Amino acid sequence: MNQDVLGRRSLMTGMGTAVAGFVVGASAACAAQTPEAPETAGFAPARHELDAWLDQLPGQHRVFIDSATAIGGAEALLYANNLYNAQENAYSGGPADFAMVVCLRHFSTPFGYNDAVWAKYGGMFHGAMQFPDPNTGAAPAINLMNSPDHASLPNLGNTIDSLVARGTQFAICDAATRFFSQQIAAGAGVSADEVYQELVAGAIPNSRFVSAGVIALTRAQEYGYSLLYSG
Repeated sequence: MNQDVLGRRSLMTGMGTAVAGFVVGASAACAAQTPEAPETAGFAPARHELDAWLDQLPGQHRVFIDSATAIGGAEALLYANNLYNAQENAYSGGPADFAMVVCLRHFSTPFGYNDAVWAKYGGMFHGAMQFPDPNTGAAPAINLMNSPDHASLPNLGNTIDSLVARGTQFAICDAATRFFSQQIAAGAGVSADEVYQELVAGAIPNSRFVSAGVIALTRAQEYGYSLLYSG
C-alpha cells in the first residue's frame, strides 16, 4: 500500500511539473508572438506666445467664465463672486487661490469698456445688446457692470471693480471690438480704426484684448482652466 501511494504521488508530482512547464512555455510563446504596445505620449497642444499669459496667472484653481450676451456678462460677474465666496466659506481659502478669467465676447463685449466710452456710444451698444438702464428705461450712459447703484441687475451688485480687487482678469474680444468699431464709424462718419483705438484705450481695469473670445476659450482649456459658461 505504501508503495502504491508513493507511486501515485510521484505520478501527480510529475504531472504538476509537466503542467507548470506547459504554462511557462505557453506564456513565453505568447510573449514572443505579442509585440510590446508602443508608448503613447498623448495629445500635447501647441503653445503660442499670445496665450502665455494664461499660464502666468497665479492660483491653485484655474477658472474661465465665458459670456456672449448682455445677461451672460452680468451673470459672469455674479458667478465669479460666488466662486470666491465658496472658496472662502467652504475651503477656508481666499481669492488668491484662483486664476480667474472672465471673458467678455460677442454681445457682452461692451462691458469691457469704461464709463467714458459708454457715455459716448451707449446708444449704439444698447441697440446691439438690448440691455437698458433699469433706472431710466433708456440706453445706458455708463457701464452698468461697474455701478453699485444697479443691484437689481443679474450681477446683483458685484461690479467690475469689486472683482478686480479680488484678482479677476478680464479677457475682451478683439474681433467683436473691431465689429463695434465698424458699426460706430459707419454712423458717425469717422474711421473704424479711430474708433477702435478709442475703445481699446477705454478698456476696463485688469483686462487684456484677446484675438477672439472663442479662441481664448479654447486655449484656456488647453492650459487646464475649468470652463463655466454664463448666459
